[in-house]
Amino acid sequence: MASPQCCADPATLNPAGGEGRVVDSLGGIAAYVAGVRESKAAVVLISDIFGFEAPILSYTKIADKVASSGYFVVVPDFLHGDPFVPENADRPIQVWIKEHATGKAFEEAKPVIAALKEQGVSTVGAAGYCWGAKVVAELAKANEIQAAVMLHPSAVTVDDIKEVKCPIAVLGAENDKTSPPELVKQFEQVLSSNTGIAHFVKIFPGVSHGWAVRYKSEDAGAVKSAEEALSDMIDWFNKNLK
Repeated sequence: MASPQCCADPATLNPAGGEGRVVDSLGGIAAYVAGVRESKAAVVLISDIFGFEAPILSYTKIADKVASSGYFVVVPDFLHGDPFVPENADRPIQVWIKEHATGKAFEEAKPVIAALKEQGVSTVGAAGYCWGAKVVAELAKANEIQAAVMLHPSAVTVDDIKEVKCPIAVLGAENDKTSPPELVKQFEQVLSSNTGIAHFVKIFPGVSHGWAVRYKSEDAGAVKSAEEALSDMIDWFNKNLK
């Protein structure tokens, strides 16, 4: 379910996070939240296997930037404080992934979305990275969200895309063995044949799986690509949630 690229370039944990705060329970899940609680539009960010504290441009900081566009943003800890640790030889990715099924995260996301609706949110979007993109695909298939973004997805299939019921953006990488450009192009073909679903598909040149959150900060090209992906994501939500 997870390729070696999913585990490559693990980043240092960054528990300090961003400008928001961590709450013990939102829909039963601990989460980082940012933005104005009274906002009518919310975005749920779903991390990769390293969890929301991990990347250099951490999910908390991504959440802060998305929140600055007027959204209430939630980063649920669907990994329950147990991200993948490559150095742990006793728990290789094949073992870890069985204990962190995307189907379980999908079910846990439903009460999170319900809690957002209860606080007055009218529209909910979700963005997922790698492992988290599969969770977003399931939410989009179940009509739980009003807009979706998948970044360097893992384990997402053409059949998944056929069942998507909301506007969706797919941001892929040129050098991605997990979801290679050929597969992303198949996603685009399926979405183009479904005229009722708005879509945006883009393959970023010269980058690898994980580029949107795992990169070297001294690499100006990598930083630019990650920032471009974030901008595309926010633009997609602005078009479909507001």
